[in-house]
Amino acid sequence: MSIGLIGKKLGMTRVFDEDGKSIAVTVIDVSDNVFLQQKTTEKDGYSAVQVGFDEQSEKRLNAPANGHAKAHGGSAKKRTLEFRLDGDDELPGEASHPGMEIFEEGQWIDVIGTTKGKGFQGVMKRFNFHGQPAAHGHMMHRRPGGVGAGTDPGRIWKNKEMPGRHGNYRRTVQNLKLVAKRPEDNVILVSGAVPGAKGGYLVIRPAVKHDKPVQDLKAKEVAPEAPAEEAGE
Repeated sequence: MSIGLIGKKLGMTRVFDEDGKSIAVTVIDVSDNVFLQQKTTEKDGYSAVQVGFDEQSEKRLNAPANGHAKAHGGSAKKRTLEFRLDGDDELPGEASHPGMEIFEEGQWIDVIGTTKGKGFQGVMKRFNFHGQPAAHGHMMHRRPGGVGAGTDPGRIWKNKEMPGRHGNYRRTVQNLKLVAKRPEDNVILVSGAVPGAKGGYLVIRPAVKHDKPVQDLKAKEVAPEAPAEEAGE
């Protein structure tokens, strides 16, 4: 895995590419990322970096968390995350503030976040059940219907899709394109939607399943020109 960033979702907007095509993008604030600790194979048994994000009052953290931050020259943070690396050669060295420079425009990334909570919901919204007949006289429209076994074993099976809490799930959206970086605002623009509400925390990392460079799908391959025949042939 490579080093990533922690960000905060600010909302969505749109931008226009060179051809005038509208692209829906999510605006993510990535300012104030700080390296809190670097772990080495010799000392800790593996290579990793801890990244902190968003300033926090020391009163809101316990003594061990505050002591850990101060021991490594940092301050209290609301979010702390560890990114594992393949070896000590990938450690950032003396760098202290990772920023959007670790990503490139047009790069494929994965975004991890927590979806919006929907509260207690029925099976039609929670699991996309078709529902029962809505005709006049029918007594059950959005209810799940029979859920138990008839005789043996005479109980409801585990993992049966039932009404319950919906949303507030940790989800990863893979293979999103980093459309643009705006250093003056400390934000990045990511194509499409990402999990969570405005103000929610996100994890941005290089794409795990998409390591190929971004290609323009509209560009057509041009066949190479045939060599010119020599005169007299």
